[in-house]
Amino acid sequence: MFLSTETQLARLLEDLGLEQYYRKKLTLRKILEIDEDTITDEAANCKSDLPWYFLKKLMMVNVTARNVTNTTVCESDSDGVSESKEFSIENLFKSPNTGGMMNPLDIITALFLCSDGLVQQEMAVKMSTCQFSVPLLLPNCDTNQCTLMLWAMRDIVKKYRPQSLSESKGFIEERIVLSKLPMISFVSLGECSLSKSEILNKLLSNSQQYHDTFVHRNMECGDSPRRISNGLTEITWYLPCGKANIDIFSQPVAVANLRGDIACFQTQYSFLCQKSAAVFVFFDHLDSESDISLLTNQHHKAQIFLVGNHVSKHNSTDALKKVALKLGLTKNNIIIKTKTINDADFVKSLREMVKDVVKNSKMKMTIEQMADIAHELGILVDEDSPECQTAKRNADVITAEIQDILKCKEDQLPRQGEIWKELTCLEKEECRLRKVGSKNIEDYKSELQKKKEQLRKRQNSYDMSTVMKCFIDAISSPGTERFYFLKWMRMNLDNLSRIKLSELQEKYKEKSKNSENKEEVKEIDRQISNSSLGTEHFFREMGQIYEASLSLPQTDPARQQLQHLPKLCAELLLDGFPLELVDGDASNIPLRWVSDVLSQLSDLVSPNRKILVVTVLGVQSTGKSTLLYTMFGVQFAVSSGRCTRGAFMSLIKINEDMKKVLNCDFMLIIDTESLKSPELAQLDNSHEHDNELATLVVGLSDVTIVNTAMENSTEMKDILQIVVHAFLRMKEVGKKPKCVFVHQNVSDVSAHEKNLRDRKLLLEQLNEMTQAAVKMEKKEENKSFTDVMEYSPDTGNWYIPGLWNGNPPMAPVNAGYSEAVYELKKHIIQLLGNCSETAS
Repeated sequence: MFLSTETQLARLLEDLGLEQYYRKKLTLRKILEIDEDTITDEAANCKSDLPWYFLKKLMMVNVTARNVTNTTVCESDSDGVSESKEFSIENLFKSPNTGGMMNPLDIITALFLCSDGLVQQEMAVKMSTCQFSVPLLLPNCDTNQCTLMLWAMRDIVKKYRPQSLSESKGFIEERIVLSKLPMISFVSLGECSLSKSEILNKLLSNSQQYHDTFVHRNMECGDSPRRISNGLTEITWYLPCGKANIDIFSQPVAVANLRGDIACFQTQYSFLCQKSAAVFVFFDHLDSESDISLLTNQHHKAQIFLVGNHVSKHNSTDALKKVALKLGLTKNNIIIKTKTINDADFVKSLREMVKDVVKNSKMKMTIEQMADIAHELGILVDEDSPECQTAKRNADVITAEIQDILKCKEDQLPRQGEIWKELTCLEKEECRLRKVGSKNIEDYKSELQKKKEQLRKRQNSYDMSTVMKCFIDAISSPGTERFYFLKWMRMNLDNLSRIKLSELQEKYKEKSKNSENKEEVKEIDRQISNSSLGTEHFFREMGQIYEASLSLPQTDPARQQLQHLPKLCAELLLDGFPLELVDGDASNIPLRWVSDVLSQLSDLVSPNRKILVVTVLGVQSTGKSTLLYTMFGVQFAVSSGRCTRGAFMSLIKINEDMKKVLNCDFMLIIDTESLKSPELAQLDNSHEHDNELATLVVGLSDVTIVNTAMENSTEMKDILQIVVHAFLRMKEVGKKPKCVFVHQNVSDVSAHEKNLRDRKLLLEQLNEMTQAAVKMEKKEENKSFTDVMEYSPDTGNWYIPGLWNGNPPMAPVNAGYSEAVYELKKHIIQLLGNCSETAS
C-alpha cells in the first residue's frame, strides 16, 4: 500500500535527518560553520549525512555535489554478492538492491523546503555556477502546492555575448530573472522510455564537452525512485559566447524541465504552456482520450511539439493524428525516434526545432513577469513572504530616489568623500609629522587637532539624510527582515551601478579611439571610479555619523540617539554579514567605529572568546574573492564592474566539535583590495598605500594567503617586497605569522615537482627582499625570510588549476579547482590549529 504524500515527505525528511528544519529553517550561519566535516574526506555513511555532504560540496562549488551515494548502501550491496556461495547465472539478471539509494532531486527538493530564503538564494547561485539546473517551481507534497522560486534566483547574474555583439567584443551582464528571454519547456506524458533529461543535456552540450545540467536516470542514483521531487520544474539557461563555431544557439534561451507525468501535475503544465515559447511533450503512447484532451484543452500560448519514441508496434497513429489535427500541428512539430535514428541524429533534429523557435518566437518574458500567472494558477511565490515584501518596500524607498549616483553620494552621504579624505590626511600627519618643518611639535600637533575638530563640526552640521534614516530603521528590523533588506539594497544598487557603468564604459570606448580626447577620457575614468554605490557606502556613512557624534558632549541627545549603532553592526557581523574594515576610497580605518563594533560583538558572544584571522593579499584579478568564496562561502561587497576596494572582514562560527582542535570560537576572514591596482597606480602614494594595507592586514592575521596568477613576475616581486616589510614589522611586536603562497591557473599534475626550482628561486627572492628590507628598516639581525615568518618552500606553496572547465558562459566550475581549494582550506585550518595558542 502506498504511503500518503504527507507521510512520504515526513518519512523522507526523517531519513535525511532534516525534520527539525522543516519548521525552523536552515540558516546561512549554520551552513558556513566550520565543523569536523570541513576537514574530513569521508563519504556519507548513512542517509542523514547526504544533505550535509551535498551542501558541503555545493558551498565549495564542486560539480560532483549531486553524486550522493552513501557507503552503507554500497557495502550492503557488495556484501550480498560476496556472501552468495553459489555462482548463479540467474542472479546476474536480477536488479541490484537500490532501496537505500536517494535520488539527488529528492535531496535538493528537501533542502530547498528546509532552508530560509537566504540559503535558498545561495544554493541557487552556486548550483547555477556549477551549471546545474535550479528549481523554478518547487513542489511540496505535504500541501500539494508548488512555489515559484523567484527570490531564490534573484541573485544569479550572468554574462554572455550574443553573436550580434561578437564584432564589437561587447557583452551583456544582467540578473537572469530580469532578462527577457524565450523559454522552451520539456515535459513527459505517461511512461517515457527516452530519458528526457539526458536528451536535454546532449541538446545543451557542445560536441567537445558534455555536461550533466539535469539529473537523469543514467547518473549515479538518478534511477532511484523519486519520493518528493515529482512535480519539480527546473530551469537552466543557454547563453552564447559570440563564437559561431562554439555556440549551439546564437541567442540566449531559458530551458525548463518538468519532472513527472503532466497528467499528475496539470498546474505546472498549465504554467509552462502559458509562459513558454514552445513546449516539447515526450511520450511513448497516445492511447487514452484523457491524454488527447489533456494536450488539447490547455490555454496554449506556447507552440506544442510532440516527441515520440517508437518502442512497440502498438503505437496508436490514430491518436497522434487526432492530437495533430486538433492542435493544428504540421510535420515540423512532430518528431518520432525510430530504431533507425541514433541519439546523435535525434538530438540534432531536436536542436534544429529549438533553434527555429528561438529565432522566430516573439514570446519573450522575464521570470519576474511569471509571478502574475503563478498567482492566477494558485502557485505560491517565495517573494510574497511578509518579511521579504516589507524589506523590498524599504529598499525601494531608498533606491527609487537615486537618479545620479555621484549626486546621491554628495547629498545623501555627505560625511564621507572629501571631508573624510581630509580627516584621513590629518590623522596620518599626526602620526608621521612629515610637514612639521621648523614649527614646535606640540604646537603643530595642536594645530592638526583643531583642524580635525573643525572637520568633525562640519560633519555634525549635516542633518541625517532621509536615505540614512530609512537605512538605519530598516537594519534595525527584527530577524530575517534586515537580511532581506540588505540583499534587496545590494541587488538594487548593483543594478543601478551596472546601468551607469555600462553607459560610461561605452563613452570611454568611444572617446579613447581618438588621442585628442585625453582630458575627457580622464574625466570618464574618474566617473567610472566613483560610479559604484553599494551597501558599504551606507555603512561607511553610518560609521562617520557615529564617529562625528563622539566629538559632541556625552549628554547631547544627538550623541545618545546614536549609541545603539555599533550593536546593530555587531549583530550583523555575528550573522555573517561583512563589515568594512578599511575604507577603500579614503584608505582609512574609522578606528572608534570599528573598535566599538568589535567591543559590542565581544559583549554579544560573551567575553574571552578567541578569534583566529585569515587574510588574502594579491594582484588585481587573480581571483582572491573567488578563492575565499569557494573556500569559506563568504561573499564580500564587490560592486558591479569593480574589484574589492579597501578591506572587509567576515566572521565564521567554529562548531563545538572543532573548538577543541582550533582552540578558538570564531574565524575572521579578511579580503583586501588588489595591491598594485592600476586604478590606484596613478596616485603618487600608491606604493605607500599598498605597504600600509599589507602591513595592517598581515599584522592582524594568523595566516596570510599571498595569491598570484603569475610565476615570478615583476608584480609578484613587488608584492613580496611589500609583504616582507609587513612581516618584518610584525616581528617587532612578537608576531611571526604564517604565510601560504597560492599560484592560480597551474593545472599540471607535475606542477609541484616541476616548480621545485621555481620554489627555490622564490625563496632566494624572498631572502633577497628580506635583506633589502632589513637595511631599510634597520633590523639587520634578520638574515633570511624564515627569520621573519614561518614558511617552508614545500608546504607553503599551493598550485590551483583554472576556475572554468571550458569556455564561459556555459563552462561549469572545474572540479580540480574546487578540490584544490578544499585541500588548501584543510591546510589552513591545520595551520590555524598549530597557532591557536596565540589566538586573541
